[in-house]
Amino acid sequence: MTKILITEFIDSQSLQNINKKFDVIYKKDAWQNKDFLEREIQKFDGIIVRNKTSLDKKILINASNLKFIGRLGVGLDNIDTEYCKKNNIIVQPATGMNSDSVAEYVVNSSLTLLKKTHIIKEQTIQGKWPRTSIVTKELKGKTLGLIGFGDISKKVSNLVNVFDVSCIAYDPFITSKQMEAANVKKVLFDEILNLADIISIHVPLNNETKYIFDRQAFIKMKKQPIIINSSRGGVINEKDLIDAYKNKYISGFALDVFENEPVNEAFYNNITNDMNCILTPHIAGVTAESNVRVSNFIIDKTNKFFENFKD
Repeated sequence: MTKILITEFIDSQSLQNINKKFDVIYKKDAWQNKDFLEREIQKFDGIIVRNKTSLDKKILINASNLKFIGRLGVGLDNIDTEYCKKNNIIVQPATGMNSDSVAEYVVNSSLTLLKKTHIIKEQTIQGKWPRTSIVTKELKGKTLGLIGFGDISKKVSNLVNVFDVSCIAYDPFITSKQMEAANVKKVLFDEILNLADIISIHVPLNNETKYIFDRQAFIKMKKQPIIINSSRGGVINEKDLIDAYKNKYISGFALDVFENEPVNEAFYNNITNDMNCILTPHIAGVTAESNVRVSNFIIDKTNKFFENFKD
């Protein structure tokens, strides 16, 4: 019998659609117990995870029967994909299934940070009346710089069209022609730093993207942009980000991802209520609707993989 382990939360209705012939173990907190994973993973033919389950070589080397990893999301930095490739383990992300949710998060964050509604609310409930003391801005007419131009960036660019926003993007793997088809101009990384009023990051975490936003990047920014990161935490040097905000190289930031999750004390001790920032616990892509889409997609892929699998 095919044995499947699910280590993090999944939509309960979607789970009902998994092949009834499978022996399914659903332990949504299993990601917290690395000893359990190391010890038990050898029993399973397939495993379904989100971003918190670490499937590194130390764990995968014990997975003698593992054939399939379903990723409830798109980032794969928690999975040793090279080991999987060498050992014929299929890794299936839920590509595109949460793109709408993340794109909406980016637009919402842009508007919130430009309008400073979170700061104005704090002062208003304190009995103040900051009608003119806090300067707010429109999204209309701004330049949005996209770092990475995949499915999410395309959806962001489509959403901001209604605000008459100019979109520019940096992605060495996408051609100018492909970007022009989406009404986006391809530029160099430093041009984003010079031209953008808002910078939204959509890249995986790897050796090339680690800390691409550090002090050297921030001091090149000409327009005190807003920074939005809904991709991976290690893309931004968080200490340099705080310094950039305090030194007015940037005017605000929204972080849905962090180098350490949950956020550690060393970072959040630098945050005060009067800062123009948004901090959220890696939920940009997790809405009621996207959870259903992601869960249905991975359950369907799991069913089809094992129905067609031939040892």
